[in-house]
Amino acid sequence: MHAMPLPPRLKLVPPGAWVALAWSASTAFTFLARVRLPGEEAANELAATQFYRWDGLVVLTIACALALLGSMWLHRRPLGALALLLTAAAFLTTNLAAVAIQLAQFLAVDLALYFIAAGRPRRTGVAALCTALAVLVGWESLRLLRGWGIGTLEELTVALTAVVAWLLGDASHRTRECGETLRARAATQAVTDERLRIAREMHDMVAHSIGIIALQAGAAARVVHTQPDAAREAMTAVETAGRETLSGLRRMLVALRHADQDRYRARAAAEADRLHPAEGLADLDRLAAATTAAGVQVDVHWKGARRQLPPDIDLSAFRIVQESITNVVRHAATPACRVTVDYLEEHVAVEVTDDGRGRGGTTDTGFGLVGMRERVALLHGEFTAGPRPEGGFRVTARLPVPGTAATVTAATVAA
Repeated sequence: MHAMPLPPRLKLVPPGAWVALAWSASTAFTFLARVRLPGEEAANELAATQFYRWDGLVVLTIACALALLGSMWLHRRPLGALALLLTAAAFLTTNLAAVAIQLAQFLAVDLALYFIAAGRPRRTGVAALCTALAVLVGWESLRLLRGWGIGTLEELTVALTAVVAWLLGDASHRTRECGETLRARAATQAVTDERLRIAREMHDMVAHSIGIIALQAGAAARVVHTQPDAAREAMTAVETAGRETLSGLRRMLVALRHADQDRYRARAAAEADRLHPAEGLADLDRLAAATTAAGVQVDVHWKGARRQLPPDIDLSAFRIVQESITNVVRHAATPACRVTVDYLEEHVAVEVTDDGRGRGGTTDTGFGLVGMRERVALLHGEFTAGPRPEGGFRVTARLPVPGTAATVTAATVAA
């Protein structure tokens, strides 16, 4: 069986409030145990002489004030807060004329031990447990030295509850640390996988560009004497393709040089049959039509003068839009989304918005927000993703377009 998760509102209650509530409940229980309740012949516990006198009420007031102050300090000064709670427990116990600190008086301390062990470093939790056990031992030792009676079994029971509370808190702390470690590893793995994916795509683009260069160079060599203008045009296309390829490589390889080459070769060999020419924003209308046919209307809006972008930027913009639309289809629960592509002078900006339930950033495709952010970071762009104030989800990316990037000539496109 799985433990029932706490309702969201209960998670917002601070630990200090729970400790204060535990102290209040235990104090009320202490009074109830010393009065005859309906159906009982006598009270379960005999009230001490000073329990209802003015001096007993003063001690009770001081103990409650110390306990509430300790509850307020729990978040900022956990060990100081625990010391106040222990002092309050000892004060209230003297008011009961008991031979040992009662379990009811130690309930708030146990809860504080749990929160300290769960939310603080292990050294702090161990120090808190040792302090609590030292107070119990000191209480019994002081009574023994004065020749008074002691409640060894009662104090052992209280000590056991303190140890159990600390163990539960420590287990919660370890579980959270393990979860954070697993999430960090998953994020690192997602970044690594995305870098390898980018490297494979860059391999495809370079191979495509080299093929164009070889074709154009061969054409120029054949017509250099008979058609000088055509040869000049072909060599210009060679220069353009070479510059764009080198520019893309320079932007990518600096960040990718530490990638795991062995793992890349293994994956490249396993997926060699799935390699295909690089896609770009020119394929966006086809993607929108396919998604619309699947049941989610995709409205594409183009702004600015459409122009050909460097291959790596064009592919990255398309991948961001593609993954964002995939997330909308899988998680947003909305019948439509909007895609805006804005060609600016020095940037190309893409935006995907929807009116769904605001979960468009969750994905199990292996790319997701981590991959999109990594891809944009490699291109020195800007990326944001999150819920919209009016509802739904928004993903935006701005990718810088190098000023030296030239427009591919008609001859390059024809080739």
